[in-house]
Amino acid sequence: MAPYDIPFNRPCPAGNELKYIEEAIRNQHLAGDGPFSRKCQAFLEEKVGVPKALLTSSCSHALDICALLLDIQPGDEVIIPSFAFVTTANAFVMRGAKPVFADIRPDTLNLDESHLERLITARTKIIVALHYAGVGCEMDAIASIAASHRLAVVEDNAHGLFGSYKGRNLGTLGCLATLSFHETKNMTCGEGGALLINDLTYVDRAEVIREKGTNRSQFFRGEVDKYTWVDLGSSYLPSDIQAAFLCGQLEASGAIQEKRKRIWQAYAERLAPWAERTGVGLPLSPPYCRHPYHMFYLLCPSSEKRAGLIEGLKSRSILSVFHYLPLHLSPMGRKWDYHPGDCPVSEEISDRLVRLPFYHQLSPDDQMRVCDAIDQVSRTW
Repeated sequence: MAPYDIPFNRPCPAGNELKYIEEAIRNQHLAGDGPFSRKCQAFLEEKVGVPKALLTSSCSHALDICALLLDIQPGDEVIIPSFAFVTTANAFVMRGAKPVFADIRPDTLNLDESHLERLITARTKIIVALHYAGVGCEMDAIASIAASHRLAVVEDNAHGLFGSYKGRNLGTLGCLATLSFHETKNMTCGEGGALLINDLTYVDRAEVIREKGTNRSQFFRGEVDKYTWVDLGSSYLPSDIQAAFLCGQLEASGAIQEKRKRIWQAYAERLAPWAERTGVGLPLSPPYCRHPYHMFYLLCPSSEKRAGLIEGLKSRSILSVFHYLPLHLSPMGRKWDYHPGDCPVSEEISDRLVRLPFYHQLSPDDQMRVCDAIDQVSRTW
Protein backbone atom coordinates (compact mmCIF):
# COMPACT_ATOMS: atom_id res chain seq x y z
CA MET A 1 0.00 0.00 0.00
CA ALA A 2 1.34 3.43 -0.92
CA PRO A 3 2.15 5.66 2.07
CA TYR A 4 -0.29 8.43 2.89
CA ASP A 5 0.60 12.01 3.73
CA ILE A 6 -1.71 11.62 6.72
CA PRO A 7 -2.01 7.98 7.84
CA PHE A 8 -4.81 6.65 10.00
CA ASN A 9 -2.35 5.84 12.78
CA ARG A 10 1.30 6.51 13.47
CA PRO A 11 3.01 4.88 16.49
CA CYS A 12 4.76 7.72 18.33
CA PRO A 13 7.54 7.39 20.94
CA ALA A 14 6.88 9.91 23.67
CA GLY A 15 9.81 9.82 26.09
CA ASN A 16 12.23 7.20 27.36
CA GLU A 17 11.14 4.22 25.25
CA LEU A 18 14.47 3.69 23.44
CA LYS A 19 16.50 4.43 26.56
CA TYR A 20 14.56 1.81 28.48
CA ILE A 21 14.98 -0.78 25.72
CA GLU A 22 18.74 -0.29 25.96
CA GLU A 23 18.49 -0.65 29.73
CA ALA A 24 16.50 -3.87 29.35
CA ILE A 25 19.26 -5.27 27.14
CA ARG A 26 21.90 -4.26 29.68
CA ASN A 27 19.84 -5.93 32.42
CA GLN A 28 20.23 -9.20 30.50
CA HIS A 29 16.61 -10.02 31.24
CA LEU A 30 14.77 -10.06 27.93
CA ALA A 31 12.08 -12.61 28.79
CA GLY A 32 8.83 -11.81 30.53
CA ASP A 33 8.28 -10.60 34.09
CA GLY A 34 11.47 -8.60 34.23
CA PRO A 35 12.04 -5.22 35.89
CA PHE A 36 10.07 -3.26 33.27
CA SER A 37 7.15 -5.68 33.34
CA ARG A 38 6.91 -5.16 37.09
CA LYS A 39 7.11 -1.37 36.71
CA CYS A 40 4.27 -1.36 34.18
CA GLN A 41 2.11 -3.58 36.36
CA ALA A 42 2.71 -1.39 39.40
CA PHE A 43 1.82 1.70 37.35
CA LEU A 44 -1.48 0.17 36.22
CA GLU A 45 -2.37 -1.01 39.71
CA GLU A 46 -1.81 2.49 41.10
CA LYS A 47 -3.30 4.61 38.31
CA VAL A 48 -6.29 2.42 37.45
CA GLY A 49 -6.87 1.29 41.03
CA VAL A 50 -6.96 -2.46 40.60
CA PRO A 51 -5.63 -5.00 43.12
CA LYS A 52 -3.61 -6.87 40.49
CA ALA A 53 -2.45 -6.17 36.94
CA LEU A 54 -0.60 -8.72 34.81
CA LEU A 55 0.94 -7.80 31.46
CA THR A 56 0.09 -10.11 28.58
CA SER A 57 1.30 -10.40 25.00
CA SER A 58 -2.05 -9.05 23.72
CA CYS A 59 -5.53 -8.10 24.84
CA SER A 60 -6.65 -11.28 23.07
CA HIS A 61 -4.48 -13.35 25.40
CA ALA A 62 -5.83 -11.49 28.42
CA LEU A 63 -9.33 -12.49 27.27
CA ASP A 64 -8.13 -16.09 26.84
CA ILE A 65 -7.04 -16.07 30.49
CA CYS A 66 -10.47 -14.72 31.48
CA ALA A 67 -12.14 -17.67 29.77
CA LEU A 68 -9.93 -20.11 31.67
CA LEU A 69 -10.32 -18.35 35.02
CA LEU A 70 -14.11 -18.32 34.70
CA ASP A 71 -14.08 -22.03 33.80
CA ILE A 72 -15.87 -21.79 30.47
CA GLN A 73 -17.02 -25.23 29.36
CA PRO A 74 -18.59 -26.56 26.14
CA GLY A 75 -22.22 -25.51 25.99
CA ASP A 76 -21.84 -22.44 28.18
CA GLU A 77 -23.15 -19.14 26.80
CA VAL A 78 -21.38 -15.78 26.85
CA ILE A 79 -23.20 -12.54 25.97
CA ILE A 80 -21.05 -10.37 23.69
CA PRO A 81 -21.87 -7.25 21.66
CA SER A 82 -21.99 -8.08 17.96
CA PHE A 83 -20.20 -4.80 17.24
CA ALA A 84 -16.87 -5.96 18.65
CA PHE A 85 -13.45 -7.25 17.63
CA VAL A 86 -13.29 -10.94 16.77
CA THR A 87 -11.10 -11.91 19.73
CA THR A 88 -13.77 -10.70 22.15
CA ALA A 89 -15.74 -13.75 21.00
CA ASN A 90 -12.86 -16.07 20.11
CA ALA A 91 -11.50 -16.29 23.65
CA PHE A 92 -14.71 -17.94 24.85
CA VAL A 93 -15.61 -19.85 21.67
CA MET A 94 -12.23 -21.62 21.80
CA ARG A 95 -13.27 -23.01 25.20
CA GLY A 96 -16.50 -24.36 23.69
CA ALA A 97 -18.88 -21.54 24.56
CA LYS A 98 -21.72 -20.32 22.38
CA PRO A 99 -21.51 -16.57 21.69
CA VAL A 100 -24.84 -14.87 22.30
CA PHE A 101 -24.62 -11.68 20.27
CA ALA A 102 -26.28 -8.61 21.69
CA ASP A 103 -27.12 -5.43 19.81
CA ILE A 104 -25.67 -2.03 20.72
CA ARG A 105 -27.10 1.31 21.75
CA PRO A 106 -27.42 3.82 18.88
CA ASP A 107 -25.92 6.62 21.00
CA THR A 108 -22.70 5.32 22.62
CA LEU A 109 -22.42 2.19 20.40
CA ASN A 110 -22.00 0.12 23.56
CA LEU A 111 -23.78 -3.07 24.57
CA ASP A 112 -27.50 -2.27 24.90
CA GLU A 113 -28.25 -3.23 28.48
CA SER A 114 -32.01 -3.22 27.80
CA HIS A 115 -31.58 -6.44 25.76
CA LEU A 116 -29.76 -8.44 28.41
CA GLU A 117 -32.66 -10.01 30.30
CA ARG A 118 -34.12 -11.65 27.21
CA LEU A 119 -30.71 -13.07 26.20
CA ILE A 120 -29.95 -14.75 29.53
CA THR A 121 -30.62 -18.48 29.81
CA ALA A 122 -29.72 -21.20 32.29
CA ARG A 123 -26.46 -21.68 30.36
CA THR A 124 -25.30 -18.06 30.49
CA LYS A 125 -22.08 -17.54 32.47
CA ILE A 126 -20.58 -14.19 31.45
CA ILE A 127 -21.57 -10.77 30.15
CA VAL A 128 -18.75 -9.05 28.25
CA ALA A 129 -18.98 -5.25 28.43
CA LEU A 130 -16.90 -3.66 25.67
CA HIS A 131 -16.40 0.06 26.26
CA TYR A 132 -16.54 1.27 22.66
CA ALA A 133 -14.17 4.16 21.90
CA GLY A 134 -13.41 4.19 25.63
CA VAL A 135 -16.88 5.44 26.61
CA GLY A 136 -18.18 3.43 29.56
CA CYS A 137 -21.06 1.01 29.14
CA GLU A 138 -24.08 1.46 31.43
CA MET A 139 -22.31 -0.52 34.12
CA ASP A 140 -24.79 0.07 36.94
CA ALA A 141 -27.54 -1.66 34.98
CA ILE A 142 -25.25 -4.37 33.63
CA ALA A 143 -23.83 -5.14 37.08
CA SER A 144 -27.31 -5.27 38.61
CA ILE A 145 -28.61 -7.69 35.97
CA ALA A 146 -25.47 -9.83 36.26
CA ALA A 147 -25.75 -9.99 40.04
CA SER A 148 -29.41 -10.99 39.92
CA HIS A 149 -28.51 -13.94 37.68
CA ARG A 150 -25.15 -14.71 39.36
CA LEU A 151 -23.19 -13.97 36.20
CA ALA A 152 -19.62 -12.71 35.88
CA VAL A 153 -18.93 -9.40 34.14
CA VAL A 154 -15.76 -9.04 32.09
CA GLU A 155 -14.80 -5.59 30.83
CA ASP A 156 -13.18 -5.52 27.39
CA ASN A 157 -11.42 -2.22 27.99
CA ALA A 158 -9.13 -2.32 24.96
CA HIS A 159 -10.18 1.26 24.09
CA GLY A 160 -10.65 2.70 27.53
CA LEU A 161 -7.49 3.03 29.61
CA PHE A 162 -7.92 6.20 31.76
CA GLY A 163 -11.63 6.41 30.98
CA SER A 164 -14.18 6.35 33.79
CA TYR A 165 -17.88 5.76 34.50
CA LYS A 166 -19.56 7.77 37.26
CA GLY A 167 -16.24 8.47 38.92
CA ARG A 168 -15.00 4.88 38.75
CA ASN A 169 -12.15 3.95 36.43
CA LEU A 170 -12.97 1.63 33.56
CA GLY A 171 -11.32 -1.69 34.28
CA THR A 172 -12.44 -1.69 37.93
CA LEU A 173 -16.12 -2.48 37.37
CA GLY A 174 -16.06 -6.19 36.46
CA CYS A 175 -14.46 -9.11 38.26
CA LEU A 176 -11.92 -9.11 35.42
CA ALA A 177 -10.95 -6.61 32.73
CA THR A 178 -8.56 -6.48 29.81
CA LEU A 179 -6.42 -3.77 28.18
CA SER A 180 -4.74 -3.48 24.79
CA PHE A 181 -1.37 -1.93 23.98
CA HIS A 182 -1.59 -2.58 20.23
CA GLU A 183 0.05 0.10 18.11
CA THR A 184 -3.33 1.74 17.42
CA LYS A 185 -4.02 2.36 21.12
CA ASN A 186 -3.24 5.49 23.16
CA MET A 187 -0.33 3.75 24.89
CA THR A 188 1.46 1.03 22.96
CA CYS A 189 4.31 -1.44 22.80
CA GLY A 190 3.41 -2.66 19.29
CA GLU A 191 1.56 -5.72 20.50
CA GLY A 192 0.61 -6.17 24.13
CA GLY A 193 -2.13 -6.18 26.70
CA ALA A 194 -2.94 -6.61 30.36
CA LEU A 195 -5.29 -8.56 32.56
CA LEU A 196 -6.81 -6.52 35.40
CA ILE A 197 -8.04 -8.57 38.37
CA ASN A 198 -10.56 -7.03 40.76
CA ASP A 199 -11.51 -10.28 42.53
CA LEU A 200 -8.43 -11.46 44.41
CA THR A 201 -9.60 -15.07 44.40
CA TYR A 202 -8.44 -15.25 40.76
CA VAL A 203 -4.88 -13.96 41.26
CA ASP A 204 -3.02 -17.19 42.04
CA ARG A 205 -4.60 -19.14 39.20
CA ALA A 206 -4.12 -16.25 36.78
CA GLU A 207 -0.38 -16.31 37.48
CA VAL A 208 -0.30 -20.06 36.80
CA ILE A 209 -2.29 -19.84 33.55
CA ARG A 210 -0.13 -16.96 32.32
CA GLU A 211 3.05 -18.95 33.06
CA LYS A 212 2.26 -21.94 30.85
CA GLY A 213 0.22 -23.65 33.55
CA THR A 214 3.14 -23.80 35.98
CA ASN A 215 3.63 -22.45 39.49
CA ARG A 216 6.77 -20.61 38.39
CA SER A 217 5.76 -17.31 40.02
CA GLN A 218 5.32 -19.02 43.36
CA PHE A 219 8.73 -20.66 42.93
CA PHE A 220 10.47 -17.32 42.39
CA ARG A 221 8.74 -15.93 45.49
CA GLY A 222 10.08 -18.87 47.49
CA GLU A 223 6.64 -20.34 48.13
CA VAL A 224 7.54 -23.73 46.57
CA ASP A 225 10.94 -25.42 46.23
CA LYS A 226 10.51 -26.27 42.53
CA TYR A 227 8.01 -25.40 39.86
CA THR A 228 6.01 -27.78 37.72
CA TRP A 229 2.92 -28.12 35.55
CA VAL A 230 -0.18 -27.67 37.73
CA ASP A 231 -2.99 -26.35 35.48
CA LEU A 232 -3.97 -25.35 31.97
CA GLY A 233 -2.09 -22.39 30.56
CA SER A 234 0.11 -21.01 27.83
CA SER A 235 2.91 -18.52 27.25
CA TYR A 236 1.08 -15.24 27.71
CA LEU A 237 3.97 -13.00 28.83
CA PRO A 238 5.39 -10.13 26.75
CA SER A 239 9.15 -9.76 26.66
CA ASP A 240 10.79 -7.20 28.91
CA ILE A 241 11.87 -5.32 25.76
CA GLN A 242 8.20 -4.76 24.96
CA ALA A 243 7.54 -3.81 28.57
CA ALA A 244 10.46 -1.34 28.44
CA PHE A 245 8.86 0.45 25.49
CA LEU A 246 5.49 0.41 27.24
CA CYS A 247 7.06 1.77 30.42
CA GLY A 248 8.22 4.83 28.49
CA GLN A 249 4.71 5.28 27.11
CA LEU A 250 3.00 4.93 30.48
CA GLU A 251 5.40 7.41 32.08
CA ALA A 252 4.42 9.91 29.38
CA SER A 253 0.72 9.04 29.54
CA GLY A 254 -0.28 12.40 31.01
CA ALA A 255 1.27 14.32 28.12
CA ILE A 256 -0.05 11.81 25.59
CA GLN A 257 -3.58 12.11 26.92
CA GLU A 258 -3.46 15.91 26.86
CA LYS A 259 -2.41 15.87 23.21
CA ARG A 260 -5.13 13.40 22.32
CA LYS A 261 -7.71 15.46 24.19
CA ARG A 262 -6.78 18.56 22.15
CA ILE A 263 -7.00 16.58 18.90
CA TRP A 264 -10.38 15.07 19.84
CA GLN A 265 -11.80 18.44 20.85
CA ALA A 266 -10.47 20.12 17.71
CA TYR A 267 -12.26 17.53 15.54
CA ALA A 268 -15.46 17.97 17.54
CA GLU A 269 -15.42 21.78 17.35
CA ARG A 270 -14.37 22.02 13.70
CA LEU A 271 -16.79 19.35 12.44
CA ALA A 272 -19.87 20.15 14.56
CA PRO A 273 -21.41 22.77 12.17
CA TRP A 274 -20.59 20.60 9.15
CA ALA A 275 -22.11 17.51 10.79
CA GLU A 276 -25.34 19.35 11.61
CA ARG A 277 -25.56 20.59 8.03
CA THR A 278 -24.91 17.19 6.44
CA GLY A 279 -26.73 14.90 8.88
CA VAL A 280 -23.55 13.17 10.03
CA GLY A 281 -23.37 11.78 13.56
CA LEU A 282 -20.45 12.60 15.87
CA PRO A 283 -19.27 10.61 18.92
CA LEU A 284 -21.43 10.89 22.01
CA SER A 285 -20.15 10.59 25.56
CA PRO A 286 -22.56 10.88 28.53
CA PRO A 287 -21.58 13.58 31.03
CA TYR A 288 -20.89 10.95 33.72
CA CYS A 289 -18.26 9.24 31.56
CA ARG A 290 -14.68 10.53 31.37
CA HIS A 291 -13.47 10.15 27.80
CA PRO A 292 -9.99 8.65 27.18
CA TYR A 293 -9.83 10.15 23.65
CA HIS A 294 -9.07 6.89 21.89
CA MET A 295 -10.73 7.57 18.53
CA PHE A 296 -12.86 10.04 16.60
CA TYR A 297 -15.48 8.67 14.24
CA LEU A 298 -18.23 9.89 11.93
CA LEU A 299 -21.60 8.23 11.30
CA CYS A 300 -22.36 8.98 7.66
CA PRO A 301 -25.97 9.16 6.39
CA SER A 302 -25.51 6.00 4.29
CA SER A 303 -23.00 3.30 3.38
CA GLU A 304 -22.62 4.86 -0.07
CA LYS A 305 -21.68 8.24 1.38
CA ARG A 306 -19.30 6.53 3.81
CA ALA A 307 -17.57 4.78 0.90
CA GLY A 308 -17.39 8.04 -1.04
CA LEU A 309 -15.86 9.84 1.93
CA ILE A 310 -13.19 7.18 2.44
CA GLU A 311 -12.30 7.22 -1.26
CA GLY A 312 -12.35 11.00 -1.42
CA LEU A 313 -9.95 11.28 1.49
CA LYS A 314 -7.75 8.57 0.03
CA SER A 315 -7.48 10.55 -3.23
CA ARG A 316 -6.15 13.41 -1.10
CA SER A 317 -3.57 11.11 0.54
CA ILE A 318 -5.50 10.86 3.82
CA LEU A 319 -6.31 7.42 5.22
CA SER A 320 -9.59 6.92 7.06
CA VAL A 321 -11.00 3.48 7.87
CA PHE A 322 -14.24 1.74 8.78
CA HIS A 323 -14.42 -0.40 11.89
CA TYR A 324 -16.01 -3.66 13.06
CA LEU A 325 -18.19 -5.83 10.85
CA PRO A 326 -21.03 -7.35 12.90
CA LEU A 327 -19.84 -10.65 14.35
CA HIS A 328 -23.27 -12.27 14.08
CA LEU A 329 -23.13 -11.92 10.26
CA SER A 330 -19.57 -13.21 9.89
CA PRO A 331 -18.98 -16.70 8.45
CA MET A 332 -18.27 -17.92 11.99
CA GLY A 333 -21.24 -16.08 13.49
CA ARG A 334 -23.65 -17.69 11.05
CA LYS A 335 -22.61 -21.11 12.36
CA TRP A 336 -24.83 -20.33 15.35
CA ASP A 337 -27.78 -19.54 13.06
CA TYR A 338 -27.65 -15.75 13.20
CA HIS A 339 -29.26 -13.79 10.38
CA PRO A 340 -29.50 -10.23 9.02
CA GLY A 341 -31.78 -8.21 11.24
CA ASP A 342 -30.84 -9.99 14.48
CA CYS A 343 -28.77 -7.00 15.64
CA PRO A 344 -30.12 -4.16 13.49
CA VAL A 345 -28.29 -1.27 15.17
CA SER A 346 -24.93 -3.05 14.85
CA GLU A 347 -25.64 -3.70 11.17
CA GLU A 348 -26.60 -0.10 10.47
CA ILE A 349 -23.71 1.45 12.42
CA SER A 350 -21.17 -0.85 10.82
CA ASP A 351 -22.26 0.31 7.36
CA ARG A 352 -22.01 4.02 8.20
CA LEU A 353 -19.06 4.48 10.58
CA VAL A 354 -15.71 5.88 9.50
CA ARG A 355 -12.72 6.53 11.78
CA LEU A 356 -10.55 9.60 11.19
CA PRO A 357 -6.76 9.84 11.50
CA PHE A 358 -5.89 9.99 15.19
CA TYR A 359 -2.44 9.82 16.77
CA HIS A 360 -0.90 12.09 19.34
CA GLN A 361 1.63 13.65 16.95
CA LEU A 362 -1.08 14.67 14.47
CA SER A 363 -0.28 18.33 13.85
CA PRO A 364 -2.94 21.07 13.93
CA ASP A 365 -2.21 21.82 10.26
CA ASP A 366 -2.66 18.19 9.22
CA GLN A 367 -5.81 17.90 11.30
CA MET A 368 -7.29 20.97 9.62
CA ARG A 369 -6.32 19.48 6.28
CA VAL A 370 -8.38 16.39 7.19
CA CYS A 371 -11.37 18.54 8.18
CA ASP A 372 -11.14 20.66 5.03
CA ALA A 373 -10.96 17.53 2.88
CA ILE A 374 -14.05 16.08 4.58
CA ASP A 375 -15.92 19.29 3.82
CA GLN A 376 -14.81 19.24 0.18
CA VAL A 377 -15.70 15.57 -0.39
CA SER A 378 -19.14 15.94 1.20
CA ARG A 379 -20.10 18.65 -1.26
CA THR A 380 -20.69 15.90 -3.82
CA TRP A 381 -23.30 14.21 -1.56
